[in-house]
Amino acid sequence: MATDLIINATSFEIRIALVEHGNLVEFYVERPSGKGLVGNIYKGKVVRVLPGMQAAFVDIGLERTGFLYVDDIHVSIGDFEKRYENEDDGCCCKEAPEFLGNRIPGKAIEDLLKEGQELLVQICKEPIGTKGARLTGHITLPCRNLVFMPMTDHIGISRKIVDEEIREKFRQDIEQLRPAGTGFIVRTVAEGATRDDLEADMEFLLHLWSEIQDSAERAPCQTLVYEDLDIILRVVRDVFSPDVDRVVVDNRDTYQRVVTFIETFVPHFRDKIHLYENKTPIFTAYGVEMEINRALARKIWLRCGGYIIIEATEALTVIDVNTGRYVGKTDLEETIYKANMEAVKEIAYQLRLRNIGGIIIIDFIDMEREEHRQEVFRVLSESMKKDKSRINILKFSEFGLIQLTRKRTREDLTKFMCEPCPCCQGAGMLKSNRTICYEIFRKILRDAANKVASAVTVNVHPKVAAMMLKDEADTIKNIEDDIRMPLAIFPNCELHMEKYEISWDIK
Repeated sequence: MATDLIINATSFEIRIALVEHGNLVEFYVERPSGKGLVGNIYKGKVVRVLPGMQAAFVDIGLERTGFLYVDDIHVSIGDFEKRYENEDDGCCCKEAPEFLGNRIPGKAIEDLLKEGQELLVQICKEPIGTKGARLTGHITLPCRNLVFMPMTDHIGISRKIVDEEIREKFRQDIEQLRPAGTGFIVRTVAEGATRDDLEADMEFLLHLWSEIQDSAERAPCQTLVYEDLDIILRVVRDVFSPDVDRVVVDNRDTYQRVVTFIETFVPHFRDKIHLYENKTPIFTAYGVEMEINRALARKIWLRCGGYIIIEATEALTVIDVNTGRYVGKTDLEETIYKANMEAVKEIAYQLRLRNIGGIIIIDFIDMEREEHRQEVFRVLSESMKKDKSRINILKFSEFGLIQLTRKRTREDLTKFMCEPCPCCQGAGMLKSNRTICYEIFRKILRDAANKVASAVTVNVHPKVAAMMLKDEADTIKNIEDDIRMPLAIFPNCELHMEKYEISWDIK
């Protein structure tokens, strides 16, 4: 089956899906209220230097100040190549991964920056939760085949281009074409590019950098100097590779924009761009809507009858594997092994689709045989190779857990599309009706000694009131005897499940 890039463009939301062999594998969404910022360049002002954290807060005119780490001021040549060694190679729609350079000995943040200092910075990581954007002082400008590093004298080739002959040819071409003192990285998608393609990209990037420099000189502090492409053109630039068979767009204006962009940078891909004109919504026709809803679920069922549970905190995600309805045939160990093997591929798929980052702990069903553990680890590692984010996987711990880290660059799909429950505030649990009942009883008994009243009235949620009046009727009678006054219970639909009001009728 084909690999399609599906673009659903409306005035209120842009949604883009990468569908491989009928399965949704990557999903991007952008709304006017939450437009992506990665790749944008700002003229900022240092508002606070933190020697203890070796970092600084920089005001770039956004709601929250940006965070600039000392290693993003001092960076080494080798770290730039690491930054773009992944498949996306600086793809701004993927929020190009931040990198850690080798700190120059004797140079600390307080030696480099001072409060009130103006500097040019680029966002390399979206604001997440209560945290401001992550900034870098080293500007990078990606194009179709090249990434331009105007402040670094370096030539890099994507590590995913493995043919040494091709790598050497690219290196020679860039050396001959680039201006002295500038740096370029050849991206993975450039593997089939010609010298003319590289030269065209280089000319475009050099002109763009010249315009950015002119704008920065004229711009006031704490303002946007350069805005990167919108999400549609970023994805087309960075995801639309020779492996993608079609780009299907359901909006005519957007279709024309994509065609113009493609004709400018990769005209030989023009025939792959298609306008979708059917009445059935494009995401429904391609089965994407169902997959998106599945990606928001806490429990994911496996074909064998087992399931996985995905629970996320701010910095940690836990995935639990269970056999569920899967009972196997005769051998327990084989049943567990097969359930784990099916879960491995689903976990790799869900991490990529949901864009889950940070520390991830997978609790597989315990396996006795070492060869089974090794095979599960091998398949997990293989399944993760398609993921463009940087991933580090540790082998099974003595408790049967696998720990891994996946580069976090933006909020995952669930946090972007969902919000905390107004009842449980995101905890996922509420106190039981009986727990609320007993909490009320204890409070009445505690406060009664200090009250001079003729009666006590309790307003509670109807479900709690029903339990108090039915299941706890004897308890209420005993409390009335203890406090020597009547206790009246009234249901109130406007009250939260865990909230209640106790009023004392003063004599």
